[in-house]
Amino acid sequence: MSSSGSAAVAEAVVVAESYPMNGGDGTYSYNKNSHFQRVATNVARATINEAIAERLDVKRFSPALTTFRIADLGCSVGPNTFIAVQNILEAVRHKYESQGLSSQLPDFQVLFNDHAANDFNTLFASLPSDRPYYAAGVPGSFHGRLFPKASLHIAHSSYALHWLSKMPKELVDPNSPAFNKGRVHYTSAPREVSDAYASQFAKDMVTFLSARGEEIVSGGIMVLVMSGIANGIPHSRVPSGVMFDLLGFSLMDMAKEGIISEAQVDTFNLPVYATSPDEMTALVGSNGCFSIERMDLAAPKSKLDDSVGGHACMLHLRAGMEGIISKHFGSEIIDDLFDRFLRKTEEFSDHLNSAFLQGSQLVAILKRI
Repeated sequence: MSSSGSAAVAEAVVVAESYPMNGGDGTYSYNKNSHFQRVATNVARATINEAIAERLDVKRFSPALTTFRIADLGCSVGPNTFIAVQNILEAVRHKYESQGLSSQLPDFQVLFNDHAANDFNTLFASLPSDRPYYAAGVPGSFHGRLFPKASLHIAHSSYALHWLSKMPKELVDPNSPAFNKGRVHYTSAPREVSDAYASQFAKDMVTFLSARGEEIVSGGIMVLVMSGIANGIPHSRVPSGVMFDLLGFSLMDMAKEGIISEAQVDTFNLPVYATSPDEMTALVGSNGCFSIERMDLAAPKSKLDDSVGGHACMLHLRAGMEGIISKHFGSEIIDDLFDRFLRKTEEFSDHLNSAFLQGSQLVAILKRI
């Protein structure tokens, strides 16, 4: 390998924890239980279409451009990633046509990215047979460089950026003010715990934005859809916060019964963080590579059917969290744990449904300067 090639690989290497969704196509797979994320994609669709129609300057790329590249960061196993990229591709195609550039329409390539531990077999086995694009897989953490310099025209990420690259060590240090004893998240924890999460999220976003700043062409667009929270709103009032609290309660009940130990709970924390518009605005501003074209906070509940059932919440959470829970506590507790969680959702159903009315989905449209 040449020295330049070695340097590029070294620059791309990032040590990050991997939190793969449940693979395959079984009862508890992400493939079968990602309805909430699909609703999120549909909620964001109009915003994305508008951004591409108004902000993407395709004349700037044509006629020299032969391949238009779209990256989906944190693609998981589908089917949501296929829906999202198809929506984007159709909006780009319409933009070319509306500008009288149909004859200059380039080939489309979609780059599906996720950790190497992701179930790419299921992903590629379910690729649409009639897809109007060339597909490729790109394994690796999006918290570092993944693509050549100035090679992407649109980068998209939906419900992936809220996953932290690693957990702050102080959360499991009994001598730290941020020691998260008896809880698995910052939702109802002291300020020091949520500050530790926020600090790690900020570090992750610094590396993420820096990497994308290198990879996205000038004038290109980045679409970020993630768990969010309104400025100044307690985390205990958003859906993920309520569900993570109920999961923590269930684990502590099991600890009190001696099924697991309290020490196991004390050393386990869910590696997800919901950011606010103010936080994201500050992080994008400090990076300096992107302008904020739009930043919205939506309540996906408006697109869900009536009340949000506890069973649907259980399947959703199990598809996403079973892997990291099993790794820490052992797979033998999983059925019992989620049975308990389901009962908790029934007990706290009013609180859960109230939380789903809050704005909990952040959509940020950024343009590479």
